[in-house]
Amino acid sequence: MLTFLALASVVLLGIVPERSQAIVIYTGWERHALVGSDIRLSCSFFSWRWTSEDVTFSWTYRPDGSRDSISIFHYTGGAAYVDNKGPFRDRLEFVGNPGRRDGSILLKNLEFADNGTFTCDAKNPPDIVGRPSSVRLLVFEKVPIQAGVITGAIIGVVLGLLVLIVVIYYLMRFLVARRVFSLSVR
Repeated sequence: MLTFLALASVVLLGIVPERSQAIVIYTGWERHALVGSDIRLSCSFFSWRWTSEDVTFSWTYRPDGSRDSISIFHYTGGAAYVDNKGPFRDRLEFVGNPGRRDGSILLKNLEFADNGTFTCDAKNPPDIVGRPSSVRLLVFEKVPIQAGVITGAIIGVVLGLLVLIVVIYYLMRFLVARRVFSLSVR
């Protein structure tokens, strides 16, 4: 009887422990930058809950050719903690807005050695279950021309030639029509 009363009170009063939902974390796929430049690495998340005051963001870095990741940044309790001994000391800044579910960081004065994979993990209690998201950073002396730029240039040249041909065609028609008209008036 006591069990029945307990179950009935749970159903009637809605006293159910709060379940956690999955959190989905988003970063870019791959970013390119020049040596000496700054780059923003974005990290945001989707959660069914309002943004908690206990929201946390953690960034780790795995250099190219390494198996080990290094913790480079952590945000919790309204405070940002930057690694002051690692490869990004004095070159990493938190530029996110946790209230808008943004845990982005800014890397300054990039070096070739910064090539690697950056992983962001976010928690929005009670939503703490989710897969961290990674972005690959490639630092170049000169940013290589990508296939999209070449394709765009080719399409632009072809469209420009078509417009030029159409203009020449109508100009020729106008000149011929003008000449025929001037001959017929005489």
